[in-house]
Amino acid sequence: MRVRPEVPLDDDVLVTRARAGDLEAYDLLVARHTASAYRTAVLLGAGSDSEDVVQEAFVKGYRKLSRYRGESSFRSWLLAIVANETRNLHRSRTRRDGLVLRAAANPPPEIAEDDAVGAVLAGERRAALVAALRQLPVRDREVIVCRFFLDLGEQETGVMLGWPRGTVKSRTSRALAKLRALLADEAVHHG
Repeated sequence: MRVRPEVPLDDDVLVTRARAGDLEAYDLLVARHTASAYRTAVLLGAGSDSEDVVQEAFVKGYRKLSRYRGESSFRSWLLAIVANETRNLHRSRTRRDGLVLRAAANPPPEIAEDDAVGAVLAGERRAALVAALRQLPVRDREVIVCRFFLDLGEQETGVMLGWPRGTVKSRTSRALAKLRALLADEAVHHG
């Protein structure tokens, strides 16, 4: 008996199978995209509710799978649902103070500098960046998170946020200018 090597299925094949009722196929999509969905929810400010947001997004994604047209990647389509669920969470919160970018505030485990001073400075720069991001208006923060923290292209960012590509370009430019100004202002006050 000859065993064929298992070939990983692409998202389009899994979506087609899931639409036909194959729950295993949707489970594979969930497993493949949970990390980026969670990171998106955290970076967009869902904080401790990120797991709930992601779970709700996957449930809604499954229910609305027939609406996925394949014009963009499944990942972009799913992250748009995550972004919408995060916005819904913000609207339902009585306090808006809970917009925390925890993922950006925690240093990645790869930072293992021998130089203690370098580590302290990196932590201060990271804290300043997080503080500046928190001061940006929601739409500016969303476009910065998508483009630079999630490393989405302009097209994917547009799909996720529901904006035309030109809007993504202009808002990215304006948001970066605001972020630079906030960081420069922070440097003047603490530098």
